[in-house]
Amino acid sequence: MLVAPPDAVFFDLDGTLADTAPDLASATNRLLVEEGREPLPLAKLRPHVSHGATGMLRAAFSIEPGTDAHAHYSKRFLAHYEQALCVSTRLFDGMEKVLQSLEAHGIKWGIVTNKRQRYTLPLMAALQLDTRASCIISGDSAPSPKPAPDTLLLACSQAGVAPSRSVYVGDDLRDIQAARAADMPAIAAAYGYLGEALPVEQWEADAIVASPLQLLQTLALGVIDSPS
Repeated sequence: MLVAPPDAVFFDLDGTLADTAPDLASATNRLLVEEGREPLPLAKLRPHVSHGATGMLRAAFSIEPGTDAHAHYSKRFLAHYEQALCVSTRLFDGMEKVLQSLEAHGIKWGIVTNKRQRYTLPLMAALQLDTRASCIISGDSAPSPKPAPDTLLLACSQAGVAPSRSVYVGDDLRDIQAARAADMPAIAAAYGYLGEALPVEQWEADAIVASPLQLLQTLALGVIDSPS
């Protein structure tokens, strides 16, 4: 059951906290051009962002993990992405107000993503959020990434909060599955990428929000701006 207000709110990164699709799409299109292919529109690539390099390569080249082609293209894709991972990436509209309000209410917040630390940490620094988050947990920070509960439990440990008194917000079914496995309430971010065949209404989240600011209403909090 959703705890409102909670002791901590943890966010998925891609498609929940920040719109990273433009930079991931740019890396994908640079790879396509290198291969003599036409770049793809952002609208076609956007739904695949939550699945990282695997999703982008599947959309662009129709290749699957476990193949030599996937290993080859994945290495090149990630090299392109690492060189320009925060050019067009921005927080979703309203998310800064959400973070400010959480901080003003004394509620801890952090990041739990399947993105590797190699990309998560510099991206959070570029967004100037690395010193504000109570924890930044990446897919390789724990033995198993989402949908396993390991990274969420690590986040709780680092933040000093109980899973049952925390909330996880994500835009992918595995986010909700990970929260369930950690005995943590979960909110589905319907404004995100939703790269799943199963409709968000069937994910069994404790709540669904259509925008970041709706999170505050769902958590029984008001908008509080930090002093300018």
